[in-house]
Order: sequence, then C-alpha cells, then structure tokens
Amino acid sequence: MDANDIRAKSHPWIWIAAIWFGFGLVDAIQTVFAMRSEGMHHAWVKLFVTTVISWLPWALATPLVLSLGRRFPPLKLRPFVTWLVHAATCTSIGLIFAAWATYLIGLFNPYAYPSGPGPFLHPWLDKSCNGILSSLVLYAAVLTTGHMLDSKARLALQQTETARLNEQLSKSQLNALRQQIEPHFLFNTLNAIAGLVREKRNDAAVSMIAGLSDFLRRVLEGSTQHQVPLSEELEFTQKYLDIQKVRFAERLQFSVDIPRELYPAQVPSLILQPMVENAVKHGIAKRAQGGTIHIAASHSNDRLTLSVCNDGPNLPPDWEIARSGIGISNVRTRLQSLYGDAFELNLRNQKTGGVEVSVSLPFQMIPSSERVDS
Repeated sequence: MDANDIRAKSHPWIWIAAIWFGFGLVDAIQTVFAMRSEGMHHAWVKLFVTTVISWLPWALATPLVLSLGRRFPPLKLRPFVTWLVHAATCTSIGLIFAAWATYLIGLFNPYAYPSGPGPFLHPWLDKSCNGILSSLVLYAAVLTTGHMLDSKARLALQQTETARLNEQLSKSQLNALRQQIEPHFLFNTLNAIAGLVREKRNDAAVSMIAGLSDFLRRVLEGSTQHQVPLSEELEFTQKYLDIQKVRFAERLQFSVDIPRELYPAQVPSLILQPMVENAVKHGIAKRAQGGTIHIAASHSNDRLTLSVCNDGPNLPPDWEIARSGIGISNVRTRLQSLYGDAFELNLRNQKTGGVEVSVSLPFQMIPSSERVDS
C-alpha cells in the first residue's frame, strides 16, 4: 500500500458527507431555535431543511480542496500560484455556496415572505459579501484537516516501511552472522576429523562424520528460524556434544540442568552451540585430563538466563582487552540484533575454578497451540 492509497482511504465520501451533514444539522438547529426564541414566525420545517442542504456545495467541494491542498501545499510560501489557486478556489466555493443558498430560499421561501424572497441577484451578492470571512475560515479548516490526515498517513506509512526495513535488515544481519558461525564450526569439526584420521582412529572419524552430517541436516531444516524452543536448541547442542564426544572420548563430560517447564521458552537458534564450543575449545581441549561442561537455564522476573560452565583454566587477566573469539562475538551481535539493549552477556571466572558464559534475555514462551510435545 502506497501513500496515495492511504490518502484515498483517509477521506472517503461517507466521512465527508457525515461531517458536513452534522455541520448542517448544528447550523439548522441553532438558526431555528434562535429565531423561534426571538418570537419570529417562519416556515420552520422548510427553514430547517433548507439550512441543512444549503451546505451541499461545501461537501461536494471538499475532495477538490483536499486534492489542491496536496498538489499546492499552502505551507510553502512559494510559488505565488499556490496562493492564487487557493484564493480562486475559496472565492468560487463561497460564491457557489451563496448562490445555492439563495436559490433554495427562492424555491422554498422558508422565511415566509408574503411577496416572496424577491430577485436573485441582490440576496446572492449580499450573502457572498457577508460570507467571505466564514468561507475563508471553512476553507482553511478543510486544508488544515487534510494536511493533518495526510501527515498522519505519511507517518504511519513511514513507520510501517521503517519496521519492514528494520526486519529485513535484522534478518540479513542474522543470516550473515549465521553464515559466519556455521563455517566456523564446520572448519573446527573437519580439523578434528582430520586429526582422528592422522591418529588412525578411523572408526571415531566415521562416527564424527555421521554426527556432523546429522547436525548439519538439523541446522539446514531450521535455517529460516531465528528463534526456536529451548528444547530444540538443546537437541542441536546435544548433537554438537555427541560429535565432540567422539573426539575427546572420556575427557569430555557434560551435564544439563534445565527444568522441563522451560523447554517451550523461545531462544535464538544456535545460541548455545557457540557457547559450548567456546567451553570445549578453552576449557576441555587445553587440559590433558579434559573436564566437565555444565549447561543450565533459569527463569526469574520475566528473564530467561542460559549459562554454560566449564571447569578448565580461568580467563587471563587481560581477557577483556583481548576479547573473545568469533563464537562469543557473534553471540553478542546476534543478541543485539534480536533484543537491542534488552539482554546481558557475561563471561567470567568461577570461584571454584573454570569459566562461565551466561546470557540473560526476555522470557518468551511459545503459545500452547503451537507447541509440539517432545
């Protein structure tokens, strides 16, 4: 829908007719009751009807005025033709309005003149002169109303377009980040497979290739989703850990502490995998005896917190300057794209030894109608 469509829907005939009919009713009621209160004697029904339908020229001219307001915006001081067009239009409508009202008076004689309303020209000119100020006010009111409606329509269109572009930008950013994460993980896994082959651990290499194939299939199946249930994200992470388990064997132990009631919670897809990979790379691979990775989740105050801990070496004193690798950096950027400033990502040493990565984000549950029991 473009701006013209919105403007067209902003000024339908039914609203124009209703507004001017209401304006005519108010004018007719005020005229009739004011004259009756002063003890005048007129044909009240005819006067009431005549006063109401006398506003017909303004109702018919309103679409023209709104169109001219868009074509020749009166807020612009130049060119002179803008003011000339509006002045000519306002004068013409005022003359037509006065002529129509004079014609109705001559036709129905609502004021009950004994000898009739008289010639047309004199009352028409009289009404035209007396109505100059009211015509200017009404014309300016129609222009102002049209400008306000058009501004509101343009603002709504701009907001809709901005939201659409932001969504497209967010999707593009997330897709680009995802394309960085997946090759990074694939590169590391293929290096591990090559290492197993060099060590002549062919069965382990075959198992790792099979696990990698299953993992990539699951990634491709969900490649269009930026948020998934926590249960599905755990399945992805389990596949990754199964692959790494082939590589490290008994050196890699892991545990999961996530309440089942949090399984339907929405989380960014592939958010746990780079966190776990970081724990494997820096906490398990660097120790001859290996170590343990602990995955946990909790819910408090409308926040969901995910954490991945390892019992490997602590972070060096200058780790904040050196920063983390591509995995954690991409986690931070993806969270920024999805949640703006409404998230927290912390990387810290544990008091008992090892490193913890935690992510806190808004708690969102999948609607019950969309849940699939696992």
